[in-house]
Order: sequence, then C-alpha cells, then structure tokens
Amino acid sequence: MRRTRTRLGRGLGALIATATAAVGLAATPAAATPAAAGQVAAGQTVQPGQTCTAADLGKRHPIIKSAEVAPTITHFKGWYVTEGSTGTQSVNTNTTETISVSVGLNGTVQGSFAVEALGSVGASLGLNVQVNYTQTSSTSKSISWNFRQPGYYGLYEGTKKVTGTYGSLNCNRSDAGGLKWTEGPDTGSYTTFTTLEEGAVRCEDKVPANSIMAKAQGLLDCGSPAATAKHPAGPVPSAKADQAKHDADNAATAAKAARSTKATQAAKPAPRAALNCQAGAYRIDVPGKPLNWSAPLLANDGIRLRTSNWTSAHLDNWFLCNVTENNGVLEATLKNWGNSGCATIPANIANQEQAYLTTATCGEDDLQRFYIYRDVPGSTKIGLQNKYTGSMMGHDRYADGELIRQYSSGRQDGTGTYTLTRV
Repeated sequence: MRRTRTRLGRGLGALIATATAAVGLAATPAAATPAAAGQVAAGQTVQPGQTCTAADLGKRHPIIKSAEVAPTITHFKGWYVTEGSTGTQSVNTNTTETISVSVGLNGTVQGSFAVEALGSVGASLGLNVQVNYTQTSSTSKSISWNFRQPGYYGLYEGTKKVTGTYGSLNCNRSDAGGLKWTEGPDTGSYTTFTTLEEGAVRCEDKVPANSIMAKAQGLLDCGSPAATAKHPAGPVPSAKADQAKHDADNAATAAKAARSTKATQAAKPAPRAALNCQAGAYRIDVPGKPLNWSAPLLANDGIRLRTSNWTSAHLDNWFLCNVTENNGVLEATLKNWGNSGCATIPANIANQEQAYLTTATCGEDDLQRFYIYRDVPGSTKIGLQNKYTGSMMGHDRYADGELIRQYSSGRQDGTGTYTLTRV
C-alpha cells in the first residue's frame, strides 16, 4: 500500500468549513454513510424554536435534514508494474465521475443561503467541504507515482461525495406565542465534496473499509487473468471501472434532464382557468413609510417601490388568490388589480441571486406562488418567499423606483419585512 496525497479541488476555490466536532462516521463497508439527525443539526447557526423578531420575517436560514458521505473515485487507471518498471511514473488516468457542487434545482451555488447550507454540512460532519461552485475535472488526469515494487495497481484520484437534503427555517408566528424560527415548506437537495486525494493501491493491500482507497481497490479486477498473469508494464483494462463510469454518466444525464424539465415547466406556465381571490385588496408597504409594491405598466419592467396616489391606477393594489394555509404559513398567488397580472420571478433568470420580481399572465406556476410569514396577531407585518426558488423578497435600498428582488437568505438589514395593508 502507498501513502496517498491530497490537494484542493479546482474551480472558484474552497471556502473551508471548520468544525470542532469529531467526524463521527462509522467505518463500515457500506457505499454511503448517513449522518445522524442530531449530528447534522449541530452545525447550524440558527435552531428551530429560537426566538426571532419582526425584522426577521423576510429572512431564512437552512436546516440540514440529512447527509450521506460516500467515497467516490473521479479518475482511475489499472496499471501493471514489472521488475524493470519500478520507480516514478506519470500515468494518464481516465475520468470515472465528475462531481459538481450544487444546492437546489439549478445545479449551481447561488447566494448566501447555499453557502450557509454547505457550511453547516461541513461543520456538522467535521469535514472540509467545497462551499462555492466548483467541480472535479471532466478530462483525463496525469498522476505521478513512485512505484517501489512490482504488481497490479489502481492509480486513482478520489474524494468523499457529500449529498443530502435541506429545509428552510423561517420566522413566523408561533402557536405558543411570539415569533419563532420554524421549519417552512421549502426543501431541496445539495451535493458537495471534500478535498481530492491521489493514490495507488494493489489488490493485496489492506485498506480501511469505506475509505477512498477501498473504493479504488474495488475498481481493480482482482483475480482476473489480466491481474494475476504475467503482464507487460503499462495499462490494464478494468471492466469494473468501465461499468462505474457508465453508471455515473447515466446518473449525470438523468439529473441534467430533470433540471431541464423543471426549467421548461417554469418557462411555460400552464394557463389557469380562474383564480379564487379573496374579497378586498391589499397594499404591500414598507413598514411606517409611504412606498409600497407597484406593478409595472410595461411588460419588460419589474415591480418597484412607489408612492400611492391618484395616478397609481390600482397598480399598487394586490389580491390574495388561491390561498391555502399549512402549519401557520399562508401560500397565495398575488394578483395585481391594475394590470391583472400575477407576481412572478421571470423564468429565464429565476436561478439568479437578486433576480427582479415582475408580473405575468396568471398560470399554474410555482414561480407565481408565495409563502407568507406573519407577525404576531394584531400586527400586519409579513415576509414573502417564492415557492419555486425558495428565495425571500426584498429591496436593496429604500428609494422611489427601486426594484423588488429575490435574495436567497433575505435581506439581513430587515428590508425584506413588509406590511399587508387592507385597501
């Protein structure tokens, strides 16, 4: 067995998530090791049930619901070393699997919520994980290794692939009284990986179970004629490695197709026959100030902060339609009285941090659905979250004409808290 080398992954770089907790993962031969629920919760900065304030209504934090760690080989090559070919050699390995860091539906890492989520995962597991968007190399990779004795080797680069699901902690009124951080309806999945490791392993080497090295050893065709018979120095085909690459390629293709389908569905909302809107309209105001949400007159414009006056033409009046309530959280479509459009994030920019809010023809579309988090009874303060993107609504600064935008974690200065004022 040979000592392995580690290196940081390529891309935008690794923002290392530190932790004081031990790794705590059982060393079993299983392909993936799930983390205990209490373990993944330990790395979170905000915990369910903690007190929040009205300024937090427009914010959210991640809650890690599950995490699995699986050793994964990204590059591999079977290699035979003879008596005359020991020493340092450079071997071109083939790509076995490409891993991309992602949070949510769009396959990237956008905004502070994604970074906080992955940081929580790394802290809770005691692992240094990638928290900015990056990916392992999708091309062949040369690995230099000092072979000290003859034998059948597997040259590899590998990592620990970390996958799981997350939820959203939002500030909302509590049945017990006051405002609490509670788990909202927004959920999603994430993928990240740890520091990359290079190494070489033989069939006869004794290696730790559930390690990257053990995963590489499993790709060697140990016991095959190619591994046991006399063989010239150089590459040795591995049927197991070829099958692993085939399986990884199929999984990546299926994931890409699923994301494409989601994007297509979002871009083409199905028509809605009729909306069941509540009686009476509302303004969505900045608390204690005259500016409020006003729908655009032009199709290519967005919802902006405006002052209500006789020229507003009901563009600042909104109906709550198809309203449902689940665990104290309202879900509704916001239909504008003035232009009859529904508030939405444009589908072509829905995956972008700070994408603007606009109106469009009302349809069966989660981009037009919003969760509404409320202050304690008697107060009209609210926070709004887009159902499809999971982002909170807010504005960058208080100014006439300022666009309403989505922020993955909300506005930390409290400018994502509004009031729902009955007209």
